[in-house]
Amino acid sequence: MDINLIKELLPHRYPFLLVDRVISMEPLKRIKALKNVTNNEEYFTGHFPERPVMPGVLIIESMAQAAGLTLLIEDEHRGKIPFFTGIDKARFRRPVIPGDQLYLDVEILRIKGNVCRAHGKATVDGEVAAEAQLMFVLGNNQKQGT
Repeated sequence: MDINLIKELLPHRYPFLLVDRVISMEPLKRIKALKNVTNNEEYFTGHFPERPVMPGVLIIESMAQAAGLTLLIEDEHRGKIPFFTGIDKARFRRPVIPGDQLYLDVEILRIKGNVCRAHGKATVDGEVAAEAQLMFVLGNNQKQGT
């Protein structure tokens, strides 16, 4: 799956679209995706200028976006937005820096209605950078108040 289909499925846009390519996917079950971490990402100007490190919360977000793709590829979920409802057991094991390729491995653990639980792991050069349990609900893509 290339960036054009990713943008068709996910509601996120620059600078918050954090998945560049899907390497493999089994819809509703698992996904392996890629985020190329480049020096021109806006957050590096302040986190941290002397030693740029990708914020952990954005690593978690990239795993969540990958998880969302496994659901949004299905016709019944197209056009919905995955909203976080919880993050458990988040651990950060190594920094992610400009030039890294962040591989996102996410397994869907449970889907019940519009609620999903997943386990995500992000690696760089085969080393675990972060992992977490992710929970979210698929909501309608409608503006509030309309």
